[in-house]
Amino acid sequence: MLTPAEEVAAVLIAMKKTTASRLVKYFDQAELKQITRAVSQLGPVPKPQLETIVEQLAAFFADGANLIGTAREMEKLLEGVLPPEQIAEIMADVLGGGERSIWDRISNGSETALAAYLIKEHPQTAALILSKVKPACAAKVMAQLPAPMRNAVMRRMLTFKPIVETTMKMIEQTIHEDFMINLARNAAADTHSRMADIINKMERQSMEEVLDNLTQSRPKSAEILKSLLFTFDDIINLTPRARTTLFDQIPHEKVILALKGTSGQLRNVVLSALTARARRLVEHELEGGEPASQRDVHEARRAITDQALEMAARGEIELSSADSDETYIR
Repeated sequence: MLTPAEEVAAVLIAMKKTTASRLVKYFDQAELKQITRAVSQLGPVPKPQLETIVEQLAAFFADGANLIGTAREMEKLLEGVLPPEQIAEIMADVLGGGERSIWDRISNGSETALAAYLIKEHPQTAALILSKVKPACAAKVMAQLPAPMRNAVMRRMLTFKPIVETTMKMIEQTIHEDFMINLARNAAADTHSRMADIINKMERQSMEEVLDNLTQSRPKSAEILKSLLFTFDDIINLTPRARTTLFDQIPHEKVILALKGTSGQLRNVVLSALTARARRLVEHELEGGEPASQRDVHEARRAITDQALEMAARGEIELSSADSDETYIR
């Protein structure tokens, strides 16, 4: 029968060096000496016995909620090697379930991302989360919440009652899985979004050259970027309502410049989004107006696409078409 120190020693030796090194940093000098002494006295460990120890650990880590409930058993396994506070620190680092770990991580993260997450939650949930994060983080998030929700959250924060530890642990684990893990998964998507924003501001020829190059070197990234891009030609794929909402915000002179040199189909689609008076004005200028430089035309089109992207980011319009039959073939 192995002692707890010998079990820890056996598991560390069986691990890959890089994995074991991440755990060793939590041990102090006295503990490392104890583990080293256990290794020197360990002798051969039968494979079935080692597999049993590993299976026990795997069972603990298979379900985060269950792991929180069996923390005492983990303490027993590590008894005599690690002090309780260090065991808690390791468990929090692995699961993100400890209060200090999960709330510090959220506090040091993106306030915009947290605000977007909380807007979709019940005010009671938002109040609980904001009561746990650092005040500076809570203040920045509050500023981004709609006024009615912000007021509801603040009222609930003032009337909170103590939450039992078991319930708090379950809430922390849920937040870790629902917010922190999804945030990490979306990191790559955020990178593509930033790159798409840059490419969107390029000239059409440069944009196509960049995408062609990426298609050859990183086809998956190129495919993701293409789905995020929005050009002036893509206006034809918007719903009629989205087009009307967009062009209500665009000055007539920019519309006139942007439509110079466009196809008849795209021109008609844009004109249909204007009011009757604005349409007559734009048509008159297009028929008898002065020629415009290519640079001015490109700048006008870019201003319109930038406006569309900003409105889409605010949720005012959607850039995808609701009518699959209304497609513009480039």
